[in-house]
Amino acid sequence: MSSIKKIMVPFDFTEPAIAALDYTLSFVGYDNPIQITALYVSTTEVSDRERKEVMENFAREVSNLNKRTHWHPELLISQGDLEETILRSRRAQKADLIIMGTLGDSSVGEPLTNTSQLVLDADCPVISVPFGTQIQKPQAIALVLGKEEIEEPKVLGLLLDVARSFNAKVHVLTIYKESIYEEKVIVETNERTLEYYLEHFYAEHTFEKNEDIEKGILDYIEEKNIDLLAILPRNHAKKTKPSEGRLTKLLTLHSSVPVLTLD
Repeated sequence: MSSIKKIMVPFDFTEPAIAALDYTLSFVGYDNPIQITALYVSTTEVSDRERKEVMENFAREVSNLNKRTHWHPELLISQGDLEETILRSRRAQKADLIIMGTLGDSSVGEPLTNTSQLVLDADCPVISVPFGTQIQKPQAIALVLGKEEIEEPKVLGLLLDVARSFNAKVHVLTIYKESIYEEKVIVETNERTLEYYLEHFYAEHTFEKNEDIEKGILDYIEEKNIDLLAILPRNHAKKTKPSEGRLTKLLTLHSSVPVLTLD
């Protein structure tokens, strides 16, 4: 993972946060010289006594997870609004990736969680880790593409680094609602980009019809034993009309595997 030098993990000692830290430790492993920086955000001023207690508790959690990394994880403590502080700290620390836990939401409707909102607003790659997911290194990655041409191909570089590090195959998926011909004509313009940026880790491009795009993606994850879902959110698109990020939000809420947003 040559392009990843530092990973930031928002950490509040909840079970999803601990699970995300556990995932991050496994993701990084011992051989990769990647710094893991956990970020504890308080809405109020933290006293010296509280700061010491938080640091001790974090050290205890890391010890309990019992996973070795090249560099020992560090903890930063900051005060402010959660999302604003995470994004500001990410820029200040020059972190290449945020990994954040989420409980998700299986209820009817489209609620926002802290993680799903962060994914929509962040201008950097984010992995959302659903609580309860199996902690394992990615071997089969699904990259979801729509009918649009890939606007910023360079973001695939991080996906290549992940695939190369774990020797994982990248399976590209396009869900279409009506005419597969129209979808294929447009998406085929991406093939050279995929082959160039993903090298031999690019396994295949599958087209499937489903009126419910989210369901089609989630069914594919289960059928193909996918353990990391990658998406290119279009809510920050510049060359075409930005989307509202509805699919990105739904996938971070409902996916049973970690979701990597490439932004």
